[in-house]
Amino acid sequence: MKPSGPQLLIGIHAVSSALKSSAGDVRWLRIVDDNKNRRLREIESRAHGSGIDVIRTTKAELDRLSGQQRHQGVVAGFSGGNVAAEGQLEAILDGVEGIPLILVLDGMQDPHNLGACLRTADAAGVHLVIICKDRSAGITPVVRRAASGAAETLQVILATNLARVLRILKKRGIWLAGTSDAATDSLYLTDLTGPLALVMGSEGSGLRRLTGELCDYLVNIPMAGQVENLNVSVATGVCLFEINRQRQTA
Repeated sequence: MKPSGPQLLIGIHAVSSALKSSAGDVRWLRIVDDNKNRRLREIESRAHGSGIDVIRTTKAELDRLSGQQRHQGVVAGFSGGNVAAEGQLEAILDGVEGIPLILVLDGMQDPHNLGACLRTADAAGVHLVIICKDRSAGITPVVRRAASGAAETLQVILATNLARVLRILKKRGIWLAGTSDAATDSLYLTDLTGPLALVMGSEGSGLRRLTGELCDYLVNIPMAGQVENLNVSVATGVCLFEINRQRQTA
């Protein structure tokens, strides 16, 4: 019988990350009965040490639990508190140390793109990721797997009203930098060293009109070849690490 309640963590990266950073939020662990796999036995040992309910099972049962996703021999139930509602935004901002760097994803539909953005955001030191509650892929098992552990460690807010959230950020002195192929200002020639929220649009249509209007400025990534634009997760990485480069050299 499939355990109910927590979201699923599927695969070694996602489960290992959760056990390291938020073991108290891992409710149960189902792991393939294979004593030869060192990584799985390390996960099992860490889970036992944290008092987590661990059951050895078959690959067929894990296939069923994971919905035939590539589970690498381990599935866990996770109820982490890193995914918050919009009402917690002010409290989360109060806890940010240093110059805020926030990633806002306006309607990203592809779970693999969302997962890749979370992974990049974690690597770039983003303090908070904001996604639309009703216009996004959501933090699903597929997203968690694509994020390779970042979905269990990053602070995420699900915004029911993105425009309201953006206005709160502006009131807190955080500048909104949107990305657009039609923008005339280059990413590389724009000062991105202050408190900043990078706002990325959806895969197909980019930023919605109101989202773009709320941004303090719009920037583009100069393209040297024939391709007109980048995949949104790649563009997110380019932008975040340019922000980091500017901050390190400022």
